[in-house]
Amino acid sequence: MSRRLVWLCLLLLAAVMMGPSVHGRRGRAKTRSRSRMQIGLPVTGKYRDPESDQYYNHNGGAKIIQASHFDYEYTLGHKISFVCVAKGTPRPQITWFKDGVELYAHLYQTVHEYILDKEQIKSKLEIDPATQMDAGVYECTADNMYAIDRRSFKTDFSIIFD
Repeated sequence: MSRRLVWLCLLLLAAVMMGPSVHGRRGRAKTRSRSRMQIGLPVTGKYRDPESDQYYNHNGGAKIIQASHFDYEYTLGHKISFVCVAKGTPRPQITWFKDGVELYAHLYQTVHEYILDKEQIKSKLEIDPATQMDAGVYECTADNMYAIDRRSFKTDFSIIFD
């Protein structure tokens, strides 16, 4: 036998004896859990210096104080509504996103805003009638000059048979 063939046989024998750990992993690699930023949870933590801590934890920073449920199942052809109430000084602005893209009003989708007082605002996103294309992850973002806060809402549709 040639040296190359002997070498190949030895490698193959070693691979068989070592078991499945030599073989590549099948399927997707295990990923870590999603970060706090990806799922729309508020960011908290310690900062390098007191000035940064004071800036990001400012008492007047935008804060969402009321929001719709995280997981929402809607019926095709019916209305979907999401609500966000935010407060801050100055009063924050609320922006809506779907799957990471900012939403703008169109024929079947409206955003209503209500100024509750000098520090609070309520925003309501309505989609009527809901279609399969409306399934996804919605997000409301409240921001002012001191902070940004956001909440995410996952939606999927259900079909009702008569």
